[in-house]
Amino acid sequence: MSESLVSKSKFLSLVLRHKPEEIGLSLDAEGWAELDQLIQLASDKGIALTRELVLEIVSTSDKKRFVVDPTGERIRANQGHSIKVDLGLTPQQPPGTLFHGTATRFAASIRESGLLPGARQHVHLSSAETTARDVGARHGSPVVLIVNAVDMHRDGHEFFLSANGVWLANAVPPRYLRFPDEVE
Repeated sequence: MSESLVSKSKFLSLVLRHKPEEIGLSLDAEGWAELDQLIQLASDKGIALTRELVLEIVSTSDKKRFVVDPTGERIRANQGHSIKVDLGLTPQQPPGTLFHGTATRFAASIRESGLLPGARQHVHLSSAETTARDVGARHGSPVVLIVNAVDMHRDGHEFFLSANGVWLANAVPPRYLRFPDEVE
């Protein structure tokens, strides 16, 4: 993805996941925004977007953060919201093991409190250790935590699978986590 597209993708993340009010955008309860309204409001704020550009971002993003509805009229983020939206996800049985990438500087706090969503609605988990490592590297020296999802699920914790393949949980208590120094 070109530098220009990356910049526009970050803008879409901001207004579709965190701060729609930055441009006066309205999201419905499920996080959908009218695509034409998004383009117009962005333009009013000096951000040049076109339908074609937005569709290119949606189709070429390796993280598949956004989706356009089948009518082509609405867009939303697949996950990662810090604002309250109902993505309509139903609980799923997770794979036995999931992974969470973070920076080593957060490890002590996570050992004590587990994984908490912070400003987001959910904790993000990956089925691939390499993906988790890449996520952790964005925040500093990475550490990959192993989540015992099978036991967590058996104990009544719900998991959701977002449209872009990210596993979501409300939180992960410490007892379900293993750290690299604990792996034999």
